[in-house]
Amino acid sequence: EVRLVESGGGLVQAGGSLRLSCAASGFTFGATYMTWFRQRPGKGLEKVANISPSGNTFYGEDVKGRFAVSRDNTKSMMYLNLNSVKTQDTAMYYCAEGTGFTDRGPGTQVTVTP
Repeated sequence: EVRLVESGGGLVQAGGSLRLSCAASGFTFGATYMTWFRQRPGKGLEKVANISPSGNTFYGEDVKGRFAVSRDNTKSMMYLNLNSVKTQDTAMYYCAEGTGFTDRGPGTQVTVTP
């Protein structure tokens, strides 16, 4: 059974940084693409970043140059470093197995204050 658990969300001031973590189990993590999604208040689901098993990355335009996705295949963990955050980064952040949203965690809330 696929299990994904996000952590690290919280309150951060604009311009600050935060690190989200995703603990994965129930599948061959080291052979699987992983994705971070977010849902901002009143908005649809948005792909933030993904990372291939070997570490190749993709970023959405809104976060390119500010966020960094990484993974540790030995620990079945994925991370998202949020830097230079903006109030519009306020959202529920989800990690997901693969590139779709079918198998995902419950999410972790990030709130950016002015």
